[in-house]
Amino acid sequence: MTKASTCPALWAGEPAREVSEARFQKLFDEADAMSIQGYLADGTVVYWNRASERIYGYSASEALGANLLELIIPADLHHEVEAAMRWMFESGQGIPPARLQLRHKNGQRVPVYSSHTLVTVPGHPPVLFCMDADMSHLQQAETELRVAAAAFESQQGMFITDARGVILRVNQAFTRTTGYAAEEAVGHTPRLIKSNRHTPDFYTAIWRSLQDNGSWQGEIWDRRKNGEEYADWVTITAVRDAQGRVTHYVGTQTDVTQRKEAEAKILQLAFYDPLTGLPNRRLLLDRLQQALAASQRNHSGGALLFIDLDNFKTLNDTRGHDTGDLLLQQVAARLIASIRDKDTAARLGGDEFVVMLEDLGQSPQEAASRAEAAGRKLLATLNQRYRLRGHGYEGSVSIGITLFPTQDSSTDELMKQADLAMYEAKAAGRNALRFFDPQMQAAVTQRAALVSGLREGLRKQQFRLYYQPQVDRDGRLLGFEALLRWQSPQRGLVSPAEFVPVAEESGLILPLGLWVLESACSQLAAWARQPASAGLSLAVNVSASQFARADFVEQVLEVLARTGANPRRLKLELTESLLVARVEEVIAKMSALKARGVGFSLDDFGTGYSSLAYLRRLPLDQLKIDKSFVRDLLVDPNSAAIAHTIIVLSQTMGLAVIAEGVESASQRDLLASLGCQAYQGYLFGQPLPLEQAEQLLAAQPLAPAAAADAAPA
Repeated sequence: MTKASTCPALWAGEPAREVSEARFQKLFDEADAMSIQGYLADGTVVYWNRASERIYGYSASEALGANLLELIIPADLHHEVEAAMRWMFESGQGIPPARLQLRHKNGQRVPVYSSHTLVTVPGHPPVLFCMDADMSHLQQAETELRVAAAAFESQQGMFITDARGVILRVNQAFTRTTGYAAEEAVGHTPRLIKSNRHTPDFYTAIWRSLQDNGSWQGEIWDRRKNGEEYADWVTITAVRDAQGRVTHYVGTQTDVTQRKEAEAKILQLAFYDPLTGLPNRRLLLDRLQQALAASQRNHSGGALLFIDLDNFKTLNDTRGHDTGDLLLQQVAARLIASIRDKDTAARLGGDEFVVMLEDLGQSPQEAASRAEAAGRKLLATLNQRYRLRGHGYEGSVSIGITLFPTQDSSTDELMKQADLAMYEAKAAGRNALRFFDPQMQAAVTQRAALVSGLREGLRKQQFRLYYQPQVDRDGRLLGFEALLRWQSPQRGLVSPAEFVPVAEESGLILPLGLWVLESACSQLAAWARQPASAGLSLAVNVSASQFARADFVEQVLEVLARTGANPRRLKLELTESLLVARVEEVIAKMSALKARGVGFSLDDFGTGYSSLAYLRRLPLDQLKIDKSFVRDLLVDPNSAAIAHTIIVLSQTMGLAVIAEGVESASQRDLLASLGCQAYQGYLFGQPLPLEQAEQLLAAQPLAPAAAADAAPA
């Protein structure tokens, strides 16, 4: 027996009564489910059974004689418990049973259901008996039930069925997702929301997984009450009893329609061109890689067709980008309509498209023949008249073709080959089709070497200015035109006709053009310090890309300021092609420089897009008769007539005129008879390095106009 069983004052009496009390004491002591404690009015513990030891952690020897408040009453309940005990001892009644949070020996709270009885025995002090039922497991169960209830009403749709699959309960999220209220769903099976997107085998596989594994999860297309189909991520779990029999199924569903739409949108943005809806470069290269593998595996040829729209930039510049976009969309639609389902049409960007053809035949000859036929069909289709915002448009394309597989062919190599072939088609006059051949690759390799050489030439200052004299009708010197030459250690003196086009394409023309401008202005400043050469003018060619820079005006003015050159001695030569687009911007830049004294000459006049409408608005100083007209002056009446027209036009507009490419006295005399006042060409001197140009300057008198300009004021 524990200490709690030895309370003589409490249990003394006759033998029969002692037996009865002993029985009750044993019952109290060994009642595992009920903690029973006895307290005197001051809170002293006089009884403490085994269940109390388990529930509160104090042994009977620790508890007996201690005070209730110090043992199991939390500090925040002391005042309340003292008042309750006082009332019970005074009234002789117990307070109503209630749930309490008492204290364990380790300090943790113990949830109990507590009832109280005051026992009074004559001759002995009254004892308050507390009977506490441990509620820990019940509280945990209740907590779990609350969590389960909260989980059931989560944002995920949930349904519970019986073992036969009949719905017993659904949550609010299920109703929001499906449109079916609980009373509409209960009693039905999940077939209530079944769509028609899946075969019977799909649902059979679900039930088989539930039987074999007790669960299934995956994506299902369901149907809402309003008939709308949606994508669901569904998890179904079987609930089994103690014998392992299925009693229920619990299903959760997450509407993933928006996620799938977002994934589709991301896929569209990542792999498709937003303007035309065609595959983009990334998707094309992926498909090309697969096509290469398949063609090598199946020994079947394919082809890559690189398509570029002819004169697309002109359309954009003259009728706006919206019209250009409309043309691109119509081209894409025609491409899709002209190829097989197994083929791919893609847009690389700008006005460049690619068509990939597969399964063209076992032999290269057959593949080439079919690729050419497809290319001819595309040429005919894409060259038909377009309707753009109510206006007709006659478009054409250039197509380059390369075949695959070839030895060591890769996606990048094939793209380069098709691109090269397309440029060959453009060089052939556009509206044409060309196949790639190895000679094109050799040209590309040569061009790459040239670009590399140009970069090195800039870095190592291998460029030089040569000076070709410009004279009046009496052969007296007016000035020079600065002409760029490349003194390459490997190539020797390279003609600008060979490297300038490559510099234009590669973007190197910008640093080259700045170098030419700086060098020319530095030379002008040096001549200005010598009275004999102070009146010389110097003409400098400006490329279209150089002039198009937003800071071109500032760049020229900075160079003039840095070198100290007289802007009135500098003449910038522009080509007619530069004036085709953005005329207003061109006029603004010319006017800004003209206001600072810089002169302008229109080079190659008569060979490009001359228009009197804009010519009269340009702040020009000079027109330059192109050498092609000068060359044929004596043999072609039309060339003479054009030269005469340019001279008359310049006189009418108050502009100077100069003829370039004059190689014979007969040409000079005819031009003079037509009224030309200035000349440039081999008859008067070829382009000369600086030393020889200055020797010429020393030996040849200045024209009166240049000499007058050099005289001090």
